[in-house]
Amino acid sequence: MNDRLPRLVALSELAVVIRSKNSGPYELTLDVIFRNEDDYLRLKERDFFTPALIAGLYQTDPEDVFKIVYFDPALAVKATMKRPVPSGALGDTDIYGAQQHAPLLGLMVDA
Repeated sequence: MNDRLPRLVALSELAVVIRSKNSGPYELTLDVIFRNEDDYLRLKERDFFTPALIAGLYQTDPEDVFKIVYFDPALAVKATMKRPVPSGALGDTDIYGAQQHAPLLGLMVDA
């Protein structure tokens, strides 16, 4: 057995909060707040959260991910992206954007 293989865990095991919310009618914000500084800093230093990663999870273009911000005092990372359907528009299934964090819950990361 190779002891060098990374142990993968779900992001939800490392975070105390994973949520989504509107950032206006045309944008969605994803927040991840970590349980401890070590996990937060490890992923920050690796630049783990990228537009390509978020776009892949949400099946959109990386250009639709406008900003990724690491906020050290809160051990948090925030990603803001274009909503696929504007809030309240015909076809919108989540007017508040509060149920869009699900793809992050099962995201696997190195422990």
